[in-house]
Amino acid sequence: MNSDFERLAVVDVARHYGRRKALSQINFTCASGEIVGLLGPNGAGKSTLLNILATLLAPSIGRVEYGERTVADGGAEVRARIGMLGHDLFLYPELTARENLSFFAQLYGLSDIPTIVRAALERAGLADRGDDFVSGFSRGMRQRVALERALLHEPRLILLDEPFTGLDQASASALVARLRERQRAGCMVVVATHDLDVADGLLTRAIYLKNGRIVGTDTDSRGLADRYRRAINNSGGDKPFLSADLSAEALRAKVEAPGAKVEGLSKS
Repeated sequence: MNSDFERLAVVDVARHYGRRKALSQINFTCASGEIVGLLGPNGAGKSTLLNILATLLAPSIGRVEYGERTVADGGAEVRARIGMLGHDLFLYPELTARENLSFFAQLYGLSDIPTIVRAALERAGLADRGDDFVSGFSRGMRQRVALERALLHEPRLILLDEPFTGLDQASASALVARLRERQRAGCMVVVATHDLDVADGLLTRAIYLKNGRIVGTDTDSRGLADRYRRAINNSGGDKPFLSADLSAEALRAKVEAPGAKVEGLSKS
């Protein structure tokens, strides 16, 4: 069976630590070419969810489907199609940028490593700094190296945990451009971030999390800060906040349901 996949599905996922529920009844999908944002306050469960998607943590309940497979029956082949950039950049400061990337390229089992690493340094804008020690790099430079480290093996699913933290405007813009390039290549990107200004206009869909639950979704990332506040502040009720800008697929499904009506539309 082909190890690649073009759809991610999170089905009734929960994660419990004793009596504490870090995540409860999480359901969403992500398709090739989408950039999905996980937005929420500290403790909302964003990092826990990313770790589950990365197969670093098993859900207590529910499952994650990578195409037609779960990690239970996909194992290493599924993991080989995932790239993650977390809080820890996983770079060795005593090595140069080139040595770091070469080391991880070997771990990925890649061939023609010098060519791959040279291209990665060029994409990071660090072709002239490849033989400098990472310990002397700025936060933005280290972040760029770490992102290319996570993308060396051309993963289908890209997971990012607060990637914009500590970046100046130029570095953040470079990261956004790289993510858009991966989006055009058909990758799936799931990013947890507090930086709503950067996320505004970048995301194809926003998922709002609070206390381990999804309290709203949004398919319009314009004016994201106001929508985020509305979703989080109104999350005390029974119904989650849903953007009026429904996706075409969701709108079609609602209209085609027998007797369904969506804002004045009904099945003819």
